[in-house]
Formats: sequence, C-alpha cells, structure tokens
Amino acid sequence: MPQPTLRWISRPASRRAGALAAALAAGFGLAQAAETAAPVSAVASRVEATSDHSRLVFEMTGAVTPAAHVVANPARVLVDLPEVAFRIDPREGRTPAGSKLIKSYRYGQFAPGRSRVVVDLAGPARIVRAESEPAGDGARLILELASTSESRFNAEAAENAAAIAKTEPAPTPAGVVPAASDKPVVVIDPGHGGVDMGATGKHGEQEKAIVFEFAKVLAAKIEAGGRLKAVLTRSEDVFLPLNERVRLAHQANAALFLSIHADTLAEGHVEGATVYTVSNKASDAEAARIAEKENLADQAAGLDGKADVEQVGDILFDLTQRETRAFSAQFSQALISRWKEAGSLNKNPARSAGFVVLKSYDVPSALLELGYLSSEKDLARLTSPDWRDRAAGKTAEAIEAFFAARQREARAPATPSRPQ
Repeated sequence: MPQPTLRWISRPASRRAGALAAALAAGFGLAQAAETAAPVSAVASRVEATSDHSRLVFEMTGAVTPAAHVVANPARVLVDLPEVAFRIDPREGRTPAGSKLIKSYRYGQFAPGRSRVVVDLAGPARIVRAESEPAGDGARLILELASTSESRFNAEAAENAAAIAKTEPAPTPAGVVPAASDKPVVVIDPGHGGVDMGATGKHGEQEKAIVFEFAKVLAAKIEAGGRLKAVLTRSEDVFLPLNERVRLAHQANAALFLSIHADTLAEGHVEGATVYTVSNKASDAEAARIAEKENLADQAAGLDGKADVEQVGDILFDLTQRETRAFSAQFSQALISRWKEAGSLNKNPARSAGFVVLKSYDVPSALLELGYLSSEKDLARLTSPDWRDRAAGKTAEAIEAFFAARQREARAPATPSRPQ
C-alpha cells in the first residue's frame, strides 16, 4: 500500500512544523522497531526531470516511510528513513543529468537504525511528493520536487529548523570504548562514514571505505604489539559528527588521536601522504583549503552549521595545549620518518591548519592523509591490500616509537639547578 505523501507547502505554517516533527518522530520510531529485522535495500536510483519538476527515484526491495524536509545554507532536501542498505554505485548521485533542481545526491547510514538521503539543490524547490509506492516485488521511493521562489523556500526552511533540531541523533559511540587499562590508548579515527561519503575516485572508490579498511588493519597491528590499546571511533559505515569523534577520544582516555583520510585534488599529479597537526594559522593555502573542507564535513550529512570545539581560556589550559601541540609535532615527525620507508610521501609532508577534529587541548592529535584519490599512483596504492598492510605497519611502528620516546623522557632524571 502506498505510504502517505508529505505535502508541507500545502499546509498552514504552524501545521507544517507540527506535521514535520510528527513525521520525523514516527519515522525514527519505525527505524528503532526495524533494527532487529534485515534492512530494506536500495538497488538502483535515477533522476527524472521536466521543465519545472524533478523526481529522484530509488528502486527498493521493500517499502519505507520517508520524512522529507528542505533546509537552507546550503539549499538541500533531507529525506530521513529507517535503516536502508544502499547497494548502489555512489557515482550515480554525483552529477545527475537533465535536472534544473537536483545538483547531486548522496545516501547512507545517519545513526544506528536510521538512514538519510541528502539532495543538493541547484535552485529553490518545494517538496511535491515523498513516498513509497509498490513496484513489482518491491517498492519505489519517490521524491518529487518543483521550482519555487527563494523567499518561499527560505521561509519553509526556517520553519523546519526547530523540528529538525529536536530529532537529530544524540551522541552515540560508534566505536568500542575500552574499560580502564594500564596500556596507553590510541584512538584511530576513520574519516567520514555513512551518508558522509567523503571523496570519491573516478572509478567509484569511496574515501570512507578506504580509510576504514586502513584503520582496521592499523588497529590490529597496534594490538598485536601488546603494549598499546587501539580504539576505533567508528566500527561500521555510519555517520559520526566531528565533535563526537573528539568526545569519544576523551571518553576513551586517549593518549594519542590519529584521524585517517584520503582526499581528492584538482591537480591529478599531486601524490603522497601528508601529516597534519593543528594550528591557529594554516601552514599554506592547500592546508587551509583541506581544513576548511573537512571542518564542513557535518554538512555533508545534513547537519546545520560548522563544527567547532569549545575552548577554555585560562593559564592551565594554555600550558596544557602548548604541551599537547608539542607532542603532536613530535608524533608527526615520527610518522613522517617511518613513511619515508613506504616511499609514498607528499613533497611537503608536514603541514598544519585549524582542523576541528584535532583541537583537543589535552590529547596529542594528528591527521594522516594517506594519499589522494585523484592521483592514479595513489589510487593504485590505496586500493592495494599489500600496500595497506605495509603502510599500516609503518604507521604502527611510528606510534610505538612515539610512546617509547615519551617513556624515556618521563624516566630521565631532571637536570639539577645550578647553585646560586
């Protein structure tokens, strides 16, 4: 049986906001109830367009109940769903042809038991239809959009904002936080995840998958050493906000935080790994651009605004932050030294910028850019299990060396002061 259409524009303003909140709450209740059952799969997608309408269609193995709403800055449509297994080539949503309204779209897990489709709009649009309808042995999820005025779009997006905020997922650990241990804890953060796909290679390779596979191999090598405890911020393909990654590091009592990424650049000839640390001023223009892009990662999942980490302004904080950044720089140099042996360093491998995910004032942190999906050479390395194993081994060696150096410094006797 077809699901009820969500027609926000046709209702009075107060009723639209109430209907949105109710639809979101109902949809998420269904998602929780469906957690124990196998999720519905999406097996294909397409965009159908006329002069003033566009339809985004997903072919599904079963019906789902969507909750669709428009948001501004940037202009998007968010479609929240119970958990859906998207078995679709991610390239399908990058540049759909023929639509004057849909610029691109992406999809994935947004929170445990919940999925989301994010549609980037090329112009102001209103939701005409958002529903499932029967199709053969499965169902078809249809999002139909029509052109509207900018003022009307912004008014509806503003009305939606309060209802959406009430339904955003509460912080939920995606990794496993260990019990108290006498071993130093290394938190490994595979970037992106779920509906936030990160960068995409020209053959459909996904950053979120590449860095997750690398992080799992690295964690296993760290654990095999027997001297450190490894913790992943996410243990599955799920979205995780930037601030939540930092919170998980604190919850795990991390002694080191390493975020793993693999970006793309317009310059296809640029290759090799780069290690970033945090700084108030970027070391160069490219570092500033990368940091700005990564700091907006939450928007890829439809969250509003730019992530930031609360800072505390006192002397103790400043001293701790200064020491933490010094340790971060030491780790960066240890990592670069080991990666020279892997033979795939960027020509300028030590950089810094204001990455939100690195802004913990008391946990030494670094971001390892494994390479660039836009480089043919890097792409071949990043998708090679042999290279992954070797590079993860060098990274584990650098982590071991960093902690060994800190232990030596802690054991070294203090230099006696000279008599006056």
